Amino acid sequence: MSSIATGYDLLASQFSPDGRIFQIEYAQKALLKSGTAIGLRGKDCVVLAAEKLSPSKLYESDAYRRIFTVVPHIGIIITGFTPDGRHLVETAKTEAANYKNSYNHDIPLKHLKNRVAMYMHAYTCFGALRPFGVSLILAACNSDGPELAGIDLSGASFNYFGYAVGKNQAAAKTEIEKLDLKNMENWELVKEATRIMYMIHDDKDKNFELELSWVGKITRGKHVNVPNQVFREAQNYAITAVEERDSDEEL
Repeated sequence: MSSIATGYDLLASQFSPDGRIFQIEYAQKALLKSGTAIGLRGKDCVVLAAEKLSPSKLYESDAYRRIFTVVPHIGIIITGFTPDGRHLVETAKTEAANYKNSYNHDIPLKHLKNRVAMYMHAYTCFGALRPFGVSLILAACNSDGPELAGIDLSGASFNYFGYAVGKNQAAAKTEIEKLDLKNMENWELVKEATRIMYMIHDDKDKNFELELSWVGKITRGKHVNVPNQVFREAQNYAITAVEERDSDEEL
């Protein structure tokens, strides 16, 4: 079957003869213009890292956030078309509040993941709508341990030990696969997440900032930003690792 999009890319609800939905594939291109984001799940903690590619030096650092707190114990990264991502963050907050009002306890990550994923999938089922140009990474920690989940822009969702999405997701996944995540402590996760982000960073993107957050036993189950001192130590570790790699390549 031909994979030409002519006539089959006008509606998000229409399949091509070879079973493709072209509007979803178009939406995926929005992810390639967004900075890379990763999540690492270790023994008792989850670390979220997001590469912020600010389009202008005139922006304030807080004006272009990519990591948000949905409820105190759940954090989320948006990757792709930022306005769509902010809408989905508000949707997640609404779902969490509705669950709290109905059941009188905080929403588990698995239920929030499923609710948001179904909401995103609904936008691929009707001709009057378009897919969201965003993928999400969610992190939480409960009595059973840390949890990490990813939601694709089509609405597919899975749990992960390590997950990457965005501009350099292939290189990030290669680095993540080298790690023994199941046995890593929180400090190791922060250092490795920072190292990976610096390793895969494209030098062409000059306005580069890094966001780091974590949730786990060390934060008493709350999703918070990584402390400044830990952040600086991780940055120094990452910069040294990149310099050593570059020196080895020159030899």
